[in-house]
Amino acid sequence: MRIASAFVAGGLVLGAAACGEAPEDDNNNATGGNAAKKYSACMVTDVGGIDDKSFNTSAWKGLEEAKKANANIETKFVASKAEADYEVNLTGYVNQKCDFILAVGGLMSDATKKIAAANPNQQFGIVDADPAVGNVYPMQFDTAQAAFQAGYLAAGMSKTGKVGTYGGLPIPPVTIFMDGFADGVAHYNKAKGKNVQVLGWNKATQKGSFTNDFSKQDEGKKVSDTLVAQGADVVMPVAGGAGLGTTAAAQASGGKYSVVWVDIDGCESTPNCSALLTTVVKNISDAVKEAVVKAAGGEKLQAAPGFVGNLANNGVSIAPYHDFDSKVPADLKAEVEKIKADIAAGTITITSKAQPTK
Repeated sequence: MRIASAFVAGGLVLGAAACGEAPEDDNNNATGGNAAKKYSACMVTDVGGIDDKSFNTSAWKGLEEAKKANANIETKFVASKAEADYEVNLTGYVNQKCDFILAVGGLMSDATKKIAAANPNQQFGIVDADPAVGNVYPMQFDTAQAAFQAGYLAAGMSKTGKVGTYGGLPIPPVTIFMDGFADGVAHYNKAKGKNVQVLGWNKATQKGSFTNDFSKQDEGKKVSDTLVAQGADVVMPVAGGAGLGTTAAAQASGGKYSVVWVDIDGCESTPNCSALLTTVVKNISDAVKEAVVKAAGGEKLQAAPGFVGNLANNGVSIAPYHDFDSKVPADLKAEVEKIKADIAAGTITITSKAQPTK
């Protein structure tokens, strides 16, 4: 898989800042006499934190996999507690002379663009954004494709004729999932002559339900409780750790409703596998791993075109059905699989205002 990445190097001076602290080594890294020989890959999380069971967790896994692939790579991360920490934490890693600085999440785009532009010799990478700076390698994902499959699946599994979705914030890396999900439901309705409704998102108006947070599980539960009260029996949260409020509630509901997770297979990352119909997987781990391994090997990562993951290159996918495997009808499984082939062949075209342009 080709990957696009961006990097930053430079010499900004990190001053005292009440809003954040200089990055610390939050991981056990190889240090000592041979430290100078190491290739350092340093990650800054967004406010969701390292244990969001979602895109931050997945990006960190990619760095760890890169370290396994090349023992010369050392890794560390710092978790941002507020958006004001982004520039501080990125600058801190510039000052520590990290070889590769990875920013995670679309919320970090502006801060990464600013720090990268100020340090043009530093290699940066970013997940879920493209700041369009030459030393930043963007890793983006056309998750609308896999979410389309999930929307079709959810419509096919719904008993109430209503499914729901909600996001953390109305930003492109979130709404792209919601667009694809809504289109998948619409495709099911057209193919089957049904009228399954999507609650929580209107693709035409780009308006819907949001927690305005990526970590507070009670906010996720609150939003999904509303969707379920309105009749949804499948819900897809696109809200990072906040979505765990939905998965826990779904599991506690005793089968009243199920959940489509996002980013990283929920049966590997959450304690609520029994409530998960599937996951719209964004293969951040492989993208990050490949970028870091290439950079550590001396390859120059090009900002353009960067990397865009899709169904064809396995950058996005839907996860196995796990506990739902025996519950999903064989014909529905076959139809969902055929959608993948049709998208790859161009028979089905998916559009979203939030899709990566490259």
